[in-house]
Amino acid sequence: MLIFGINPVIEALRARRVARLRIADRGGPRIGEVVALASAQGVDVQQVSRAILDHAAHGGAHQGVVAELIQARDWTPADLVREANPPALIVVLDGIEDPQNVGAILRTADAVGAHGVIRQSRHAAALGGAAAKASAGAIAHVRIAEVVNIARAVEELKAADVWTVGLASDGDKLYSALDLTLPTAIVLGAEGTGLRRLVRDRCDWLASIPMLGHVESLNVSVAAGVMLFEALRQRRAASARD
Repeated sequence: MLIFGINPVIEALRARRVARLRIADRGGPRIGEVVALASAQGVDVQQVSRAILDHAAHGGAHQGVVAELIQARDWTPADLVREANPPALIVVLDGIEDPQNVGAILRTADAVGAHGVIRQSRHAAALGGAAAKASAGAIAHVRIAEVVNIARAVEELKAADVWTVGLASDGDKLYSALDLTLPTAIVLGAEGTGLRRLVRDRCDWLASIPMLGHVESLNVSVAAGVMLFEALRQRRAASARD
């Protein structure tokens, strides 16, 4: 996988995920930081033309640097639960196809210390340069499990004693009324269409975020942020009480 942009590449280097680095020039302190990190890890650094980087980044804002990542570990939903520091907090993406939204969700998942993200291997946004840039580099740190069937993954989580909470505008539970200190998976549906029926029917709870204005719903990455930071708030409050 190729990623581009200074911040995503720096985070990938910090996570020791970079196999090869291409830069357009060595000038500037930020590029110098990238090269220094790469050299310290023995990563091959190649200086190429901006035209080559433009082509590799498919016209994206690469800021003069493109990195090829080492293949990440293949995580499963069971791995994410097993490796979590209890209680687990996992994000499930049901067919989200916009890489900007996926990247923003990964960034928030990292910010709240979520234990992983589950996504479908087909009919989903590619985890490439656009998603990596939108994630501000979080893509290099977040554990990602790819599955064939999201509904089946939700069932696996339930079997592992993880409560599954689907976000839906018509959900019968207010998002802040749920006990998110328990092992929880937040299930997010696709832009516009929301959760698919089979996924929706398998969730333990359907939660809604109150909307007081004229629009009917939030962007999925914003809704994910609201839900995940509510989970963090509840968990920190519970920890302070203990």
